[in-house]
Amino acid sequence: MQFTSERRIDDGVLERDFTLDEIPGTLWTPESASASAPVPLILLGHPPLGLRRMYPRLVGRALHSAAEGFATATIELPGSGDRPRWPVIEQARADLRRAMEAGEPVGEDIVEALVHPLVDKAVPEWQAALDALLALPEIGGPVGYSGGVISIGIRLALVEPRIAAAGLFAGSLVPRSMFEEARQITIPLHVLLQWDDEGNDRQAALDLFDAFGSKEKSLHANMGGHTGVPQFAGDSAGQFFSRHLK
Repeated sequence: MQFTSERRIDDGVLERDFTLDEIPGTLWTPESASASAPVPLILLGHPPLGLRRMYPRLVGRALHSAAEGFATATIELPGSGDRPRWPVIEQARADLRRAMEAGEPVGEDIVEALVHPLVDKAVPEWQAALDALLALPEIGGPVGYSGGVISIGIRLALVEPRIAAAGLFAGSLVPRSMFEEARQITIPLHVLLQWDDEGNDRQAALDLFDAFGSKEKSLHANMGGHTGVPQFAGDSAGQFFSRHLK
């Protein structure tokens, strides 16, 4: 991991951009974090729209988490932002756009082609980032995962024992094959669902929540579209992570 920039933002939070094997990322740490008082870490998941475009939402989540005493970090997803184009994923995205613009059902073949390659490539990258982040003296764990793509969160929660709790955003297409992985998850889960999300199959989201094998899982559904998440939903997620990471 190589840090490429460093700046103090609101409330003394330290924001540092980094690269890890040419993968861009950002780390936010609260002013209280130090080698003598390391803090827990939350990995910030996000849709594949590019870190620059997602920055306003990511920094807002990071500042909220820092106020709770957590460090947060994110990395650029494969084929997004400044990373090299990925023809397989670009073709799948084009097929998805065509189906949605035509008002046609999104077939399972499109979902599989779009999600599985992304999950298979992104999850090992997240694990490599976690290795590097936990090697920093001011980061001590435990670790949480927050956000989407929900299929990435499912796989990480299944294969990464260092993740103690996950807050997942329902709203991304989930291959049916991922439901079996969901049934094997046992960590505490906090799932956020926007009831009127125009890009989400509500019933599929409810079916996925039902499939999760965790004994402690909660579903928080709010009226409104994809970008209409109320402020108190973030407060509820913060309380969830405070219970399980502190």
